[in-house]
Amino acid sequence: MLFTLPSTLLPTLLLLLSTPTTAYKPLSDTFLRAISSPETALDAQNGTLLAPLLIPRVPGTPGQTLAQQHLVSYFKTELPAWNISWQNSTSTTPTSRGAELPFANLVVKREPPWVSKGQANLLTLVAHYDSKLQPSGFIGATDSAAPCAMLMHIAKLVDPYIQRMYDEMSALQEGGTVDMDMGIQILFLDGEEAFENWSDTDSLYGSRSLAQEWASTSNPPSAASKFYHNRTPLSQISLFMLLDLLGSASPTVPSYFPTTHWAYRHLSTIESRLRDLKLLESQPSSPFLPDVNRTMGGGGISDDHLPFMSQGVEILHVIPSPFPRVWHTMEDDGAHLDGETVRDWCKIVGAFVLEWLDMMEVWDEPSDGAGRRRWLA
Repeated sequence: MLFTLPSTLLPTLLLLLSTPTTAYKPLSDTFLRAISSPETALDAQNGTLLAPLLIPRVPGTPGQTLAQQHLVSYFKTELPAWNISWQNSTSTTPTSRGAELPFANLVVKREPPWVSKGQANLLTLVAHYDSKLQPSGFIGATDSAAPCAMLMHIAKLVDPYIQRMYDEMSALQEGGTVDMDMGIQILFLDGEEAFENWSDTDSLYGSRSLAQEWASTSNPPSAASKFYHNRTPLSQISLFMLLDLLGSASPTVPSYFPTTHWAYRHLSTIESRLRDLKLLESQPSSPFLPDVNRTMGGGGISDDHLPFMSQGVEILHVIPSPFPRVWHTMEDDGAHLDGETVRDWCKIVGAFVLEWLDMMEVWDEPSDGAGRRRWLA
């Protein structure tokens, strides 16, 4: 990724300024206290989620195949209700000597059981799982093995609440009758990294292919309920939340786009509340998300959101500026991750997802104020 924003996107940004935002109920303090930490699952040495990803994951190599198998195996065994699919493409690269290299985007999705194809609007969480070709042996712990592992944990965190909400709505026969057909999808994107020098054609191989395919794919007419009119898979995306370069200590993540600054403010407020409640482990000198009072957009960074943004998708880019010191060096490995920061990001983003999906609806607020988790079937 680079610190650039193509001028061709400016008309899209101006158009999106008029887009209405989504309101949702903040989580209570007792709910925030009940949000679990990944504990050792995101440990760099032995963590069941993170450690298998801390290997070189260059597209088309055995290391990337292992990463793909790890991601799929987790969702098949731990989250069987999630739909798993692949979007595949091929492309030449500056280093492939004319040969077509395969790129595979993994899409995992949890939708209400009553919706027809294309009906649900989808909070979309995103990270890339490939790693750079050079320097040889580069791992890319922040870039983006750790964000991928965070999203795996968050999926399991929110899944029982999603199931309870869908069960309750089905029991009340509310499914498809109210403006709440919400779901979630996670995109593990391939080919984000350049093989030689970052350019419009040598970067974002997977995201460019996926955005193009979804923009040209029509949902069936039955998907247009009286609440949603999602003509393509792209129009189902309520928010494209991209995580990148996360895992180093004391990050500073600006608010990049005025159209989603409202969502950034919610994310920042969650961090502040979690810190006030002593629920985060790290103790940085300033918040991870300090830009809550920004009145103008903070520019942009070239990353996997660009092909989607050019199609009018709303973007919340969670990436530090400046980049971590280890960016694109051999030190971007497990040993240089900050475990407290990794676990804190899981809680911050996890709480944001629960709020977005309106999970206060399935949370039993204790009357004695002691705080407890609602037991979910």
